[in-house]
Amino acid sequence: MGPRLPELGAGQPGGLPAHLRRPGARLPAPEGGAAPDAARRVCTGITALAAAAWPHAQHRYRDSDFEWSDFDPGLLDKVRPAFPGLPPAAVALALRVWSHLHGLVSLEVYGHMQRQALSPEKLFREELAQLIRSFDITA
Repeated sequence: MGPRLPELGAGQPGGLPAHLRRPGARLPAPEGGAAPDAARRVCTGITALAAAAWPHAQHRYRDSDFEWSDFDPGLLDKVRPAFPGLPPAAVALALRVWSHLHGLVSLEVYGHMQRQALSPEKLFREELAQLIRSFDITA
């Protein structure tokens, strides 16, 4: 198990101005730099996973009513050129995968997981395995 970050209390990063500590507050994204590039890579990487799974999983989403207008234009600017044949339901699938993984990582980063699970990495691996199974991919 790797090093853990100290818990900062109530899930809030320490040292932030009060107006950024309220629920739903967003830190302003810096112009350029590594963070936007990393976000783009994560976005396209998870969407690539959804695109690869889509032929196996699309039958589960045939009743989906997602449309392109349901998504932020900034997201679509990244996803649609990279995956031109992907339907809106597959983009929603990518966002669901991201939310599952991000949720577990966030709990770990803020120190909430250590109180609940002695092996958070085992829980993360199991979540990945369940997500893969949910795509109906068979060997």
